[in-house]
Amino acid sequence: MEKHINLVKLSVGTESVENLQAWQEHYRQTLPEGLPRHVTRMWPKRETELLNGGSVFWVIKGLIQCRQRILRLDEVTGEDGIRRCAIVLDRNLHRTNTAPKRPFQGWRYLKPEDSPADLPEGREEEQPLPAELSQALAEIGVL
Repeated sequence: MEKHINLVKLSVGTESVENLQAWQEHYRQTLPEGLPRHVTRMWPKRETELLNGGSVFWVIKGLIQCRQRILRLDEVTGEDGIRRCAIVLDRNLHRTNTAPKRPFQGWRYLKPEDSPADLPEGREEEQPLPAELSQALAEIGVL
């Protein structure tokens, strides 16, 4: 199988995975296919790798907490006439082990080996550790 790459993106203003899911559910109702999407200015140069099993890993409150599989990239034109990229996502949010992530703008590539693993079945409802505790554990190599 060819390799894939992931994206990491801040979910600005989101308080929890449930909050992200509710926002996407509301927004999906306005789209013909009902699939969530994130529109971005830049078209990913590594499109082939993203579409080969890549996901968007969402940063919520300073922690990577979940991911969504990338289905495709659609070209969209904004009201300003500028071409943009709509990253079309699977409806399912998969909770992951938490991983601290400092703020950044836009999105970044995330190698599979650097991506947090999905939570095992039965642990999906666990609340993440506080950001400060996760950061401290990551710094000493526990997370």
